Amino acid sequence: MAEATPDGYASELRREILRSEIQRVQVLAVVLTILLVTTMTAANLLTELMGRIFRGGLLWWEPLASIGPFALYEFVVLLVLRWRASHDRDFPRYARFGNAFVETSLPSVVILVLSRHMEPVTVFGFWPPMLYFLFILLSTLRLDFWLSLWTGAVAATQQLLLVLWLIPLDPHGNEPEHALIYHASRSIVLLAAGAIAGIVAGSLRRQFDKSVAAAAARDRITNMFGQHVSPAVVDRLLASHSDPPSEMREVCVLFLDIRGFTAMTRMRPAGETVALLNDFFAEMIDIVDCNHGIINKFLGDGFLALFGAPLQDPKAAVNALAAARGMLEAVDRWNKARPQTTLRVGIGIHLGEAVTGTVGSPQRKEYTVIGDTVNLAARLEQLTKETGSQLLVSSSVHQATTGADGATDLGPLPIRGYDKEVRVWKVV
Repeated sequence: MAEATPDGYASELRREILRSEIQRVQVLAVVLTILLVTTMTAANLLTELMGRIFRGGLLWWEPLASIGPFALYEFVVLLVLRWRASHDRDFPRYARFGNAFVETSLPSVVILVLSRHMEPVTVFGFWPPMLYFLFILLSTLRLDFWLSLWTGAVAATQQLLLVLWLIPLDPHGNEPEHALIYHASRSIVLLAAGAIAGIVAGSLRRQFDKSVAAAAARDRITNMFGQHVSPAVVDRLLASHSDPPSEMREVCVLFLDIRGFTAMTRMRPAGETVALLNDFFAEMIDIVDCNHGIINKFLGDGFLALFGAPLQDPKAAVNALAAARGMLEAVDRWNKARPQTTLRVGIGIHLGEAVTGTVGSPQRKEYTVIGDTVNLAARLEQLTKETGSQLLVSSSVHQATTGADGATDLGPLPIRGYDKEVRVWKVV
């Protein structure tokens, strides 16, 4: 069932990843703007402090020249991503790798600039190398293991190359700051951080895959059987991992109709009529759910309920009769609580073989039952008007429910559309 809408699922996944990418770029754009404003403010207003920290102080344009292009780059990327999202176009994967390379190069540029004003060893102990972790952390929003690993690899490689370029290494010296292993260990940590971020990103994507697939499967079940199917039935259908088969099977069919409701609608506004039906059907649906049935179709002022389909139920007739009695009790309570809107119902139940399966188009399918069993149940419901009954059942239901306590044999009765008379039982 999870494969019900592969194209829609893939498109929605692609859109979600693009939205995640936009969110990541927004965060970077804001962070880099704050960093640029902060460093420029400090370079221009805190000249004495900058002179103590940086050899010769920082010139006002240096933060702008080193951080500014990256901040501008992020805003341009943000505009491009939003444009592509508005036109439902994806961001090419090769461009994502190129984007990751450019972004992760920012700390390297800052390190190069500061190495002109500080000892290179001191620069690597300052805050610029920590920016590598910012890009690695935000790479998880790409939901791509290889992009996160690539970000970590770029950070590790660039830092190690800068160390080899800026710091005179002494393999035989006693100062750890000039030992290759000292700096190589930092690169190893950056690479490991990229791998861990990739694992997290992959896990997030798998969870998203599962949630979207589950939602698609649940939506398909809801579209097939209607929103009035109980959660328990939906869960059991999802657990089967397959569509209900088209087959001939024994089902118990229940038809309910509200007597004289069409005449009632002439005296009430449309909104009041719909509200009344919704309130009444809400109680009926709960009763059907509690007795392991489903509402297959709403028929204006009535409905068709199924027991024993799409899920096998050896007690389908027993449950259908229990549901019918529960409905009649609910109608009595309704009429006592709402004397101004009293209702009368007729219910017909028949048990027999019927064709079951899904019909419709690839865009819209519906589970249905077809056959004489359905027709006879409908005729029994209509016969309640002529017999003055509320609940009529066929002989097959009467036998399957071990005599249906309180049932009255009305004998063989003529039924429209049938050549032979059908034995009917009245249940009170």
